[in-house]
Amino acid sequence: MHQALNVVSSPLKTAASVGMKMSDPGGNLHYCFMPLAAWIADTPKENLLAGTSMKASPVTTATAKEFGDAYQHPPCTAVNMFVAICTACSQSSPMDYKNFLKAIKWLQLNSIVEPFWKLWPLSDPSEFITPEVLYHFHQMFWDHDVKWCITVMGAVELDFHFSLIQTLVGYHTFNKEISKLKQVTGHDHCAVQHYIIAAVARSVLCNFLTAVRALLDFHYLSQVPLFTSQSIGRVASALQEFHDHKGAIVSWGVHTHWQIPKLELLQSVVPSICQLGAVIQWLADITKHTHIEEIKVPARAGNNQNYYSQIICHPNWLDKCFHFDLVTHIQWHVNEGMDNDNDLDSDSDEGQELDTEKVHLPDYYTPMC
Repeated sequence: MHQALNVVSSPLKTAASVGMKMSDPGGNLHYCFMPLAAWIADTPKENLLAGTSMKASPVTTATAKEFGDAYQHPPCTAVNMFVAICTACSQSSPMDYKNFLKAIKWLQLNSIVEPFWKLWPLSDPSEFITPEVLYHFHQMFWDHDVKWCITVMGAVELDFHFSLIQTLVGYHTFNKEISKLKQVTGHDHCAVQHYIIAAVARSVLCNFLTAVRALLDFHYLSQVPLFTSQSIGRVASALQEFHDHKGAIVSWGVHTHWQIPKLELLQSVVPSICQLGAVIQWLADITKHTHIEEIKVPARAGNNQNYYSQIICHPNWLDKCFHFDLVTHIQWHVNEGMDNDNDLDSDSDEGQELDTEKVHLPDYYTPMC
């Protein structure tokens, strides 16, 4: 993966090192540089990009046993990563894979010795790996918060509470059991978050309810498009309130440890907002939708043979079909206009121009390739 990214991002590294001329919307040329500002990915891919193991944070020096700490650990800088990689390589050659795995285990590395961001100026995993709403907020809520409530209340009781909620127009309803939902999307995550507090209220202890509510408050407050010093303080206070009351979750026997990678990543939300701006701008919705259009839809149009070659050639085929349809559409309207001209009075000496109001093209858009 890093070898492929190194090839793809080589022009961007050149632009970050020596700069390049780029034009603004007004046509003025500017001398610009291209730093690696942000990378949107889920938690496993973040570890793969940073070069850390799954039991270590990709943005800080925290390990699995420290994921539940109520404070942020020192950042995992590029210098620290290069020192750890050099230490592992000095102990065992990467070609000796079996012994190399033993060397990197205690260093919390994932066997990557040449990360693609190595020669990218000003690139640092603790800075360009940003929090993401879908993976770090919504999926964490579904994987952990909902499971906590199911364990405390019982699946049957929680499903019954959801079935009694009178929903408003435009809101999602859950007539069936939410504890057995499969293939849950981000839309379902958001819908369950709307009702979870009302569904578990008066059925759990106050401290447990406070912990779940504080984590939801943190998720909602972090998605504000514009922040002030007061709003950033409220975000930090909500996360601290969760850590103050998370003991109630342990007391119910829901969790015996806090080795949750997404929980540790929440400590990086406030620093990311202060450095790079609102978290809501780093959305995976666009890339997920593009993946459906460019990968899943073409895959369904194929014959399940030579998958990779068909996916690669599909944009070219789509572009050819688009241009063919465009030319035939233009020709059809031109022929229609000529037929209308032939029906005009033959005694008229003046030439009749083509009716531009009737002969027109619909809104055509070039397909994304």
